[in-house]
Amino acid sequence: MPNVKSAKKRVRQTAKRRLRNKSYKTRVKNSVKKVLAAIEAKEEKEVVNELLSSAFSVIDKAAKKGVIHRNNADRKKSKLTKRVKEYLGEEA
Repeated sequence: MPNVKSAKKRVRQTAKRRLRNKSYKTRVKNSVKKVLAAIEAKEEKEVVNELLSSAFSVIDKAAKKGVIHRNNADRKKSKLTKRVKEYLGEEA
């Protein structure tokens, strides 16, 4: 355990931020899983596009907060878009 007052504060801040980051990362993973599950279940085009839109929103928010890197967010969105286009039979 830290002895210095500023180090103790840093431990508290880190713990709080770790929990916040964990919740954002979990939201990102769950939103991606929902899109992929909809593709597996052969859902309607509108449903898949709605889930994709909400996943983009969640991913962008996580990147904005600094939970994930901007390039990581772009890569996730690109991979999701590619999967959705393949499912819908559009040109990738």
